[in-house]
Amino acid sequence: MSQPVPNLFTPFAQRGVTFSNRIAVSPMCQYSCEDGAANDWHFVHLGSRAVGGAGLVIVEATAVTPEGRISPGDMGLWKDAHVEPLKRIVSFLQQNGSRAGIQLAHAGRKASTARPWEGGRKVEPADGGWSEVFAPSAIPFSSTYPQPIELDQAGIRRIVKAYAAAAERALEAGFDLVEIHAAHGYLFHEFFSPLSNQRTDEYGGSFENRTRIVVEAADAIRRVWPEDRPLWVRISATDWAEGGWNADDSAQLAKVLKNHGVDLIDTSSGALVEYAKIPVGPGYQVEFAEKIRREAGIATGAVGMITEAAQADTIIRTGQADIVLLARELLRDPYWPLHAAQSLGHSITWPAQYLRSAPGAVEARQPIIPLPIPEPAKAP
Repeated sequence: MSQPVPNLFTPFAQRGVTFSNRIAVSPMCQYSCEDGAANDWHFVHLGSRAVGGAGLVIVEATAVTPEGRISPGDMGLWKDAHVEPLKRIVSFLQQNGSRAGIQLAHAGRKASTARPWEGGRKVEPADGGWSEVFAPSAIPFSSTYPQPIELDQAGIRRIVKAYAAAAERALEAGFDLVEIHAAHGYLFHEFFSPLSNQRTDEYGGSFENRTRIVVEAADAIRRVWPEDRPLWVRISATDWAEGGWNADDSAQLAKVLKNHGVDLIDTSSGALVEYAKIPVGPGYQVEFAEKIRREAGIATGAVGMITEAAQADTIIRTGQADIVLLARELLRDPYWPLHAAQSLGHSITWPAQYLRSAPGAVEARQPIIPLPIPEPAKAP
């Protein structure tokens, strides 16, 4: 008698797109572009995770405008020249069994900063940065970050249009899914939180006003993004700081976004203010995904220190989330989905190039790579 399929390896369908399993590669900035263009590093980095068995691979935070980049090395989709390199990556991901997603982003007051390994502080125009950094209010993230300019309403409208234009380019590149980045202290998250938004116009003050920009962006994307393809939004469910955005706000926002064509809330947390005290531990953000899923009646993704197959399977099995997104664990082991399947007693197909078998004994085919693999390194 065959064993039931682990919940982690059941298909997940949204609109006209079906993911082969519930494992997604979370967007991970590589800071390795020139003028926003993807290159061979991204092809190999992303492609190896598709070969490793992830049902969805989401391309890193991709700026909708040049000044919306976190660093000069960020990926972009603000011009047509960015489409072709991404099209090559998308094709490879899909050919190897993964669905392809892209996260569209604007860094807000965290823009024009150095790569993490270069110190992560303000980059001057002479060193490849830019002079104008925008935010809801003229409040810098920290003393080492740029002083932002408060966006006027014309600037807000330009950014919303830029999201729609980037979504059109994502469609041309062949992506199955678009995710709006509204987390981690970047522009949309800055609008959400009273700690970074002190406006008195229709984009500040009340909950409705502070969330207006992401609703407008979702509507603009939905006008150009096909009805049969999902639209996700990543949020920070809480600022982990008094007086800031919190989990109840997030559940309320999820209800609103559900009515504006959003299909899933990718639930992270934090990164709005330097002084936040975050109780980091295994699965420390899963409770927020569960709360939003239960209270808003919308699909959610769980992310954050999910490292073990049984842990991930339990999240899906108990209805805490509909999909799990892994980042660092998939850096340590690009084949984590394949190894997770084995540890859960599930049969999954390895790439033919990685298999061996006795002549004529197809049923005996086994991975060349020894299993189980050694214990992974500690998180960076």
